[in-house]
Order: sequence, then C-alpha cells, then structure tokens
Amino acid sequence: MLEETNDTEELIGRVAALDIGKAELVCCVRVPSPEAPGKRLQEVRTYQTMTRSLLVLADRLAELGVTRVVMEATSDYWKSPFYLLEAHGFEVWLVNARDVKHLPGRPKTDRLDAVWLAKVAERQMLRPSFVPPPAIRRLRDLTRYRADLVGVRTAEKQRVEKLLEDAQIKLSVVASDIFGVSGRAMLAALLAGERDPKVLARLARTRLRAKIGQLEEAFTGHFSDHHAFLLARMLVRIDQASADIAELEAKIDQEVAPFAAAADRLDEITGVGRTAAQVIIAEVGVDMGRFPTPGHLASWAKFAPGVKQSAGKPKGKATTGHGNPYLARVLGEAAVTAGRTDTFLGERYRRIARRRGAKRAIVAVGRSILVIIWHLLADPTARFHDLGAGFYDTRINPERAKRNHIRQLEALGYKVTLQPAA
Repeated sequence: MLEETNDTEELIGRVAALDIGKAELVCCVRVPSPEAPGKRLQEVRTYQTMTRSLLVLADRLAELGVTRVVMEATSDYWKSPFYLLEAHGFEVWLVNARDVKHLPGRPKTDRLDAVWLAKVAERQMLRPSFVPPPAIRRLRDLTRYRADLVGVRTAEKQRVEKLLEDAQIKLSVVASDIFGVSGRAMLAALLAGERDPKVLARLARTRLRAKIGQLEEAFTGHFSDHHAFLLARMLVRIDQASADIAELEAKIDQEVAPFAAAADRLDEITGVGRTAAQVIIAEVGVDMGRFPTPGHLASWAKFAPGVKQSAGKPKGKATTGHGNPYLARVLGEAAVTAGRTDTFLGERYRRIARRRGAKRAIVAVGRSILVIIWHLLADPTARFHDLGAGFYDTRINPERAKRNHIRQLEALGYKVTLQPAA
C-alpha cells in the first residue's frame, strides 16, 4: 500500500559549491537554463582565497542570482569565504566532509569535487552544520582559548611536580596544592637559595602548619642549582598563563553580558557553575530554533546512542560517537559534580552508576542536563526546579520495591518472612 510522505524538498534553482583549499578554491555554480527547460547551466572557476578575490567571487554569485552557497568544513580554511559570503547576505551552508563522499571509481580533482558537491547540494541531500552567529562565535573563541590556556597551565604545574620529584622533594605528598600560598612561599624560598628543611617548613600557613614535621621530611632532598633554574622558568610560565586567563575571563564577562539572563538561569542547574554556563552558551548558542527538540540537541552533542541496524539486527555497541569536545568536557564535569549532591540529578547518577557504571551514568546525566538546557533556552520564562532526591522513591510501585528487597536479601543467604506492621 502506497503512503503519502512529508517530503517537500525541491531542486534548488541557483546553487554554488566551493571546494576550499588554503591558497585557492574552486567554485561551481549551477543555474537553470533559460533556453531549455529542465536543463542546467554550469560554471566552474578558480579563485584565490585572498580577500579581494573573495569579493570578486561574491559579486559573481550575486550576478548569477545564487541563493545558496555550500562548502565543506576543510580545516579552518572555510572561515574566510563563509564569513565574507554570510556578510554579503548569501545563505551559506557548511557541511560535514563525511556527508559528501566522492563516488568511487571516478577521477578525483578539486574541479570534480566542486561539481559533485553542487549536484548533491542542489538536490538537498545535505544537512548544514551548526555555525553560531558572530556574537556567539566571539564568545566561543574566548572560552575555547581559556580552556586551552588552563590546559597549558596544568601541564606546566605537572612539570613542576616532576621536577621536585627529581630533586627528591616530596612536597606534593604533604600539601594537597603545592601552588597555594604556602607552596608558592616555599618554592620562592628554594629559588632564593634556602635549602634548610626546617626553615622551609616554617613557611607553612594556616592548616598546613599542623604538618611542619612532615614538611621537614618532605624537604629533605637534593635540590640543586640546575633544579632552581628550571623551576624559575616553569613558575614564570605558570604566572603568565594565570595572568592571561584572568584577562580572558574579564573579556568573557563583557561578551556574555548580552546573554546574562540565560547564563543566570543555566547557573541554577545542579552541577553547572558560572564558567560552565558561559561555555554552554558559547557552544550551543541561545537560539534553540536550530534544534527543534531536546533530542536534536542531544543528538548533535553526541549524548545519545547511535542507531545502527542491518538485516533487522542492531549493530555495534550503541556508542554515542565523538561530538563537541569542549561541550562534552563541561557536561561531563557537571554530571560528576551533580553526582555528589543530594538532588534529582545526583540520585539519577548514582542509580545508573550502580547498575551500568560511572561512564554510562555521566553520559545519561549529561543528556539530562542538555534537556534542561534546551527547555531553559527555548522558553525565557522557564526556571530550573529540582525534583529532589526522593523523586524516584515516590514513583516506585510498592509491590515491586518489596520484591526487589526480598530478592536482594535472599541473594545474601537470608530467608525472608514478611509480617505486616501493627
């Protein structure tokens, strides 16, 4: 029995496709033929990726009446033509290169790739990737650079700890943070030439003063001038990275100001702090029109299992795949943080972790956080409300709970007899 479908796609009348390289790009334009209905006219030209050449390309596309420009996400080379054509009012699509595979068994050149991309694009067989608006792009650049700098600073701190181990200085065994006030004072004294363990131990502050005896043992080592030279260079890099991060955070606060209301509402989610809220807005934006449902957002972020089926049987291990690493890192940290709280998300994390393991619990709670984020951003009047850690207990069938508890006690070797309470 034939069924009517909801397909509404039509052939795009005037489309252009760009095969982009570092120094040049190949543009294929396909438009309807005015003399032969149903036929197509095609133009393939090569342009330099310099700004003046891209302006010539924009003028040519406008002259031909192109309505949609499609390009592959090739490294960072796509950004220049994308931003310029977007500023000229074209509908620009960035597509995943995996979705535009050239047919096997045919020659492969930049020209043929551009033609193939144009043919696929005009038949609407592609999906555009998510490219945020300029304001979100600026915020994204800042938050990603901050994350990279934090990684650089962390790596440098690890080098310091390895250097101290090389000098048989066991400061990290006694102090939880060797870069705190006490730790930095001790490291500064080492650089100044102080080698007496008792003098170094007395530089401890607050609660660390209770461990002066252990600190004296920790500073009994062989810290030489060679170690001092390397330590000085490492501390300079750490301080410089910290100063750069502080400047970035001030700039991020300025850029996120137009989205302050959304950031405040995201900050209310269990496990999501101010920094995480800024990263979430930078990665997904504030306009949920791009994601029709929470499921679309979770699928785009790769926080939903992939569906692979062949011959009526599921294939693979239902893994989520690799999504946005910056967003995944923040959602994972938020899920772990929520798992330590006495809240609905915390109880959800613990319930799944007991049955399926911590990794699956992180993905599941991360997806729950994404669903909450979608609703908060889609409805400006919505606010986060925690359902409470006892949410599951109030919805479990009493008979089912009784059977589960009996089964658990019997598995431990007990004989269970139930007697109703008076």
